[in-house]
Amino acid sequence: MKSNRVLRTPGGLSLRLDVRAVTVVVLLLLAAFAASVVLIGTGDFPIPAGDVVKTLFGNGDAGQEFIVNELRLPRVLVGLLVGASLGLGGALFQAVTRNPLGSPDVLGLGQGATAGALVMIVLFSGSAAQVTLGALVGGLVTGLAIYLLAWKQGVHGYRLVLVGIGVSAIVTAVNGYLLTVSDITDAARALVWMTGSLNGRDWDQVWPLLAVCAVLVPLVLVNARGLRMMEMGDDVSNALGVRVERVRALLMVAAVLLTATATAAAGPVGFVALTAPQLARRLTRSPGPNLLASLCMGAALLVTADWASQRAFGADQLPVGVVTGVLGGVYLLWLLVTERRAGRI
Repeated sequence: MKSNRVLRTPGGLSLRLDVRAVTVVVLLLLAAFAASVVLIGTGDFPIPAGDVVKTLFGNGDAGQEFIVNELRLPRVLVGLLVGASLGLGGALFQAVTRNPLGSPDVLGLGQGATAGALVMIVLFSGSAAQVTLGALVGGLVTGLAIYLLAWKQGVHGYRLVLVGIGVSAIVTAVNGYLLTVSDITDAARALVWMTGSLNGRDWDQVWPLLAVCAVLVPLVLVNARGLRMMEMGDDVSNALGVRVERVRALLMVAAVLLTATATAAAGPVGFVALTAPQLARRLTRSPGPNLLASLCMGAALLVTADWASQRAFGADQLPVGVVTGVLGGVYLLWLLVTERRAGRI
């Protein structure tokens, strides 16, 4: 059975549909929803999944309405939006660099956002809102620096990755210095933030994330065709009418904004941006950037990891960044071994 279908409208327009990719996206959305329902029902006051669904649709009692809508739903929504942003941002970076290691974790954007947050914590004893703003500015400045340093008659994949690794090392050293000169209270606060966590997240973090995703996700998907054509090389893409540098710059700005906003909301949650696009590609078996599948995979991964951080270790609740870091580290080692055996590194 063919995996592609062509849909034609009465007006003469046609759309090629990858049935397997669409199926994967639908299943990932269902998995993310199911994990979200289970996560909302998890806690000191457990709520059955059926009651969670009824409460989400406005049919719960007063106690359940408060627990679900005010205490637990914002955290889950932040997890979904952060995971989706990281998954989509990682897919964009990997497509632009044409390298499975080309993710925000490797390029240093998370470290840059961490530097911005540490400056606000250590030097200014900033509030939570100021730390979030500092993380956002730090991620954006780091992304701009990497892009400018990698520019040489255009930006190319391996140059971008190498520059990103160098910038990441420098910013990591700066972060270590900031921690050493801080007092014990600020250092403890900074370490909690650097772990990456969804604890205490509320509606104040949901709305900025939702606004950024509402603007950037459609913009990215509109330019997905140009990104896919760029995989054939810049010369071929230019010959086919794609304005390569304009599309590349636009998508990289979008990826940096998505990553920086997600990091500002939840801290540097590691390896979601690296693993989500690769897992999505293996499920869809599609050679394209798999943007929508990566977005859904990131959302499903993060809420599942958050559930594991709360329930898989007994009475001890771990920050979600610890869980994604462990799983992502194992995946990175496997990816490096696979790439080495294939002769690509």
